[in-house]
Amino acid sequence: MEWPVRTFLKASLAWLAAGVTLGVAMAARPAWTVYRPAHLHALLLGFVAMMIFGVAYHVIPRFSGHALHAPRLARAHVWLANVGLAAMVTGFALRAAGVRWAPALLAAGGTLAALGAYAFAWNLWRTI
Repeated sequence: MEWPVRTFLKASLAWLAAGVTLGVAMAARPAWTVYRPAHLHALLLGFVAMMIFGVAYHVIPRFSGHALHAPRLARAHVWLANVGLAAMVTGFALRAAGVRWAPALLAAGGTLAALGAYAFAWNLWRTI
């Protein structure tokens, strides 16, 4: 299995654990439901999207019969997606805590995650 595939699958599982842990914490302490956006993004962009990225990077080249168009871009995508999501989750949590610069962190993380998603779409489009 190639490095981006393996890394996205492992990151997906790590984000699943983080999201579920935050969900259990919110269930145990209802006041922590202010962290719901962080919980949802950890699960949806972390677990679900990264699982899709990893599986797609593995199967699309095989199903299409073509090598991945830009393997280095897939490696960059791993970093963009994970760093971006970590910044977003942190930004959501800090915004709930009233930290003044949290929206800037949230915007930066969202931008990185979006750039990663655009890179993914372009890379697979060119592969197909």
